[in-house]
Amino acid sequence: MLKEFRHKDIEEVFKTSIVQQTAYWSEVKKELGVRSIACNFKVRSSDIYDVPKKDYTIIGDILVIIKQIDNKYTMAYVPYGPEIEPLAQNQGTFLEELSECLRPYLPKNCILIRYDLSWESLWAKEDDFYDCKGYWIGPPDNKFQEFRFNHNTISWNFKKCLSNILPSNTIFLDLKKDLADIKMSMKPKTRYNIELSARKEVTVNIAGIENLDTWYRLYTETAARNGFYLHNIDYFRAVLTSRANNTQSPAEVFLLIAGIDKMPLSAMFLVLTGNRGTYLYGASASHHKNLMASYAVQWEAIKLAKAKGCTEYDMFGVSPNPDPSHPLFGLYRFKTGFGGELYHTMGCWDYPIMSDMYEYFTAVELKSQGFHLN
Repeated sequence: MLKEFRHKDIEEVFKTSIVQQTAYWSEVKKELGVRSIACNFKVRSSDIYDVPKKDYTIIGDILVIIKQIDNKYTMAYVPYGPEIEPLAQNQGTFLEELSECLRPYLPKNCILIRYDLSWESLWAKEDDFYDCKGYWIGPPDNKFQEFRFNHNTISWNFKKCLSNILPSNTIFLDLKKDLADIKMSMKPKTRYNIELSARKEVTVNIAGIENLDTWYRLYTETAARNGFYLHNIDYFRAVLTSRANNTQSPAEVFLLIAGIDKMPLSAMFLVLTGNRGTYLYGASASHHKNLMASYAVQWEAIKLAKAKGCTEYDMFGVSPNPDPSHPLFGLYRFKTGFGGELYHTMGCWDYPIMSDMYEYFTAVELKSQGFHLN
């Protein structure tokens, strides 16, 4: 299936709208002491799509993060890659061959390759997986997913992870529309809250590295309130200061802080890559919620992304449906108010390389309730 596969320099990683598949993201990881590699591949269009009138060669690449599990073993993590998305019946065979081609470039004691696939879920396209109100109920159990994904593969080696690392459900806004139409696509309450924040004189400013402590105070407050995984401040310093401007896939990064009378109330990281603006991280204070600062900062980010030439905006992470018991339901309620289309991905899939150690790794991972890599 693959006509060519070779290692290449990180600087040559192709331009893409996927933040986690850019040279910029590799630079972020490098600042945090994590190594990454990049590889090119070529594949015939007829091997991954319907046979066209004229066959042609597709050139793609992947960025792979090499993560140390302990003092001996590593794992290869492919965040939201590969970007090229074959037809459903060809996905398993394509990824199997990609995995085998990648294997020689990995460290000797690499236990597995983990693909955090941004490909649309196979079951998001089927009516049987939606309820009577049109809400997605999610994919079937893992065994059924594995049976379908491994169909036509040689080794039947792919395992569906028990949990995902990066968000597997998101919302995309169309920025090709003018701002008035974007705003009219929002729910009335969201439009009202944006206008309310303006009347309350909430201001949004682009902040610099000198404001990182302000961001981190809001972030730790939000993490404590919602009980999510807490990155240290050095992580966000790397996200804000890394650029990779001498590469094919750099990024523009903005820290936006909204507040009133020099009192910060909400903040977010906006990252622009390719034609996409991504709402990567957000935080807010527990007080003065009535000023709707989170709506102000989000609207400013949307306007900024559009002004910079982006044609789409990724809200980056919601629950798959409006289930109040889901830990991301609050984000679903907030983000769906801005309009856009829900998108459900395939999530994390493992390709074990060392079978015995993989069983041990997954047992430890289950006990520790996840392995945080993003």
